[in-house]
Amino acid sequence: MQGFDRRDGRIAPALAMDGTRDGTEGSPSAGSAAAHDPHGPRGAVFSGPPNALTRSAKAVEGVLAAVVEIPAALLVAAEIVILFAGVMSRYVFHAPLIWSDELASILFLWLAMLGAAVAFRRGEHMRMNVVAGMVGPEARAFLEVSAVVAGLAFCTLLLPHALDYAQEEAFIRTPALDLQNAWRAAALFTGLSLMAAFAVLKLVQIGRPLLVLKALAVAGLIIAGFWLLGPALKGLGNYNLVIFFVGVVAFCVLAGVPIAFAFGLATFGYLALTTRTPMLTMVGRLDEGMSHLILLAVPLFVFLGQLIEMTGMAKAMVAFLASLLGHVRGGLHYVLLGAMYLVSGISGAKAADMAAVAPVLFPEMKARGAKEGDLVALLSATGAQTETIPPSIVLITIGSVTGVSIAALFAGGLLPAVVLGAALCFVVWRRYRHEDLSHAARASWGEIGRAFLISLPAIALPFVIRAAVIEGVATATEVSTIGIAYSALVGLLFYRRFDWRRLKPMLVDTASLSGAILLIIGTATAMAWGLTQSGFSRSLAETMTHLPGGAFTFMAVSVVAFIVLGSLLEGIPAIVLFGPLLFPIARAVGVHEVHYAMVVILAMGIGLFAPPFGVGYYAACAIGRVDPVAGMRPILAYLVALFAGLVIVAAVPWLSTGFL
Repeated sequence: MQGFDRRDGRIAPALAMDGTRDGTEGSPSAGSAAAHDPHGPRGAVFSGPPNALTRSAKAVEGVLAAVVEIPAALLVAAEIVILFAGVMSRYVFHAPLIWSDELASILFLWLAMLGAAVAFRRGEHMRMNVVAGMVGPEARAFLEVSAVVAGLAFCTLLLPHALDYAQEEAFIRTPALDLQNAWRAAALFTGLSLMAAFAVLKLVQIGRPLLVLKALAVAGLIIAGFWLLGPALKGLGNYNLVIFFVGVVAFCVLAGVPIAFAFGLATFGYLALTTRTPMLTMVGRLDEGMSHLILLAVPLFVFLGQLIEMTGMAKAMVAFLASLLGHVRGGLHYVLLGAMYLVSGISGAKAADMAAVAPVLFPEMKARGAKEGDLVALLSATGAQTETIPPSIVLITIGSVTGVSIAALFAGGLLPAVVLGAALCFVVWRRYRHEDLSHAARASWGEIGRAFLISLPAIALPFVIRAAVIEGVATATEVSTIGIAYSALVGLLFYRRFDWRRLKPMLVDTASLSGAILLIIGTATAMAWGLTQSGFSRSLAETMTHLPGGAFTFMAVSVVAFIVLGSLLEGIPAIVLFGPLLFPIARAVGVHEVHYAMVVILAMGIGLFAPPFGVGYYAACAIGRVDPVAGMRPILAYLVALFAGLVIVAAVPWLSTGFL
């Protein structure tokens, strides 16, 4: 993915799978990321020579960034404290804080919008750069500027309606704290205003007025053209769904516009030009999608993933597994599989998982003769394999938009990942059954025992998290705070590794990544509402329900569809858009909703990590510092194994529902 480097406004390599970038200090995976190229890919120069105006814009942006980032970081910390206090007061002192969830909900929308503004400024909104990577430097620069202009257009179009929405919410008071709901709703107007301001500052910093004017002119002509065609569009009925939700979205996504803004612009255009729906409704749906309290687990688990890396817990787990299997043919590859399984059960974010494991294992694996293409291929494959391991952010998203029990999803996600892991182990065995291990020393039982004792507190964390949910100590949203408190204590008292200087960057990175994810969920919720109101969901339900072959055909079509959706849209937006439509159909044709969720998630994971379109694959390449071309051929066997495992999971519902 491409993104704007936070330092100088030029094109810089970036990841879009979950917002982390591969060439900017301060990102969650900075330590293992690819080196920053100040002129972007293929030597394309994005910005012109600096002048007084661009320097002034850069200075203003720096001040505004500090004004936004500090509150965003404090909001993440505040949410952790509030939810943990709620758990302690309810479970330990038996005196629930009746206002804790309400305050957390108010602050959460502010966290989401300020985080989205931080992500916009740092170029961390999820996007696809397939076309940008195929064109020349000047065309690529135009696409980059156009992406900023698209973000500016979305924010500008929605700003007046966000202000109206905040004013309307002033008439509503919160039940516990007795506050005007405008205090909460104002976050939408503030976040959109900040993103618009950052967009203007970015355009000024480019220092190429003609390029900016060209992008603005093209955007203006497109908007004006749609506006003039408004009367004609009204007569097209549901054909407008194809025009806006397929045509406009595809055009924007392929042009490199961040997915959130592509969804937002398409939905705004559809509602404004083809319906009589007031735009306040769109803002309301945006609010609804972003502020579901269960989604608070997203920033908290993202922060937890960074915390286990900082405290050395991830490294300890990997060291123990390496001591067990390091002397076996292909042993470190099995260690990579096991480590990703364990770490995924803690962080919930794939980039954090890969960034925690790859830097520890890759150097030794290369020293043993492993080819870097095979390493990054296996790393990508494990990313797809572990998508169902709790507390996966995709699991949490499914629960929030479909009403499926998150505790049930957490219980159902473990065995499907084991099945796909076994399929990957078979490929590893086939490839490395003749590996030369003459230089690999076998760890003694004493060394294994010491490694186990050192790793024990880290290995216990996934079980602590799972037990807290099952025993009713905390909800799926709150349990992350228990994990954070546990990890902080283990880092301080056991591993004696806790870098206080990294806390602020970690909190800001958490806010940025969370804002990028939540803005997609918000705009996708608005789009899904538009699809529902058009009658599309009813037509889709009728078609899918009456497919020949019943549940078998429905499952097969879903697998193919979500592999494609996973490669094009990534998991979260695909789930938010189609989950509310397809899960009721799955129930109607007799497919258990947890079983369907596992199949859908694994299918999307394969699409997400499969080249050439799967952005997760490029995330793995960036973290491993490997040329993407090197992994294209080795990953084919892993993808076949993953698909075989997916077929087994789809055919045997017990693997998903046996522990419910």
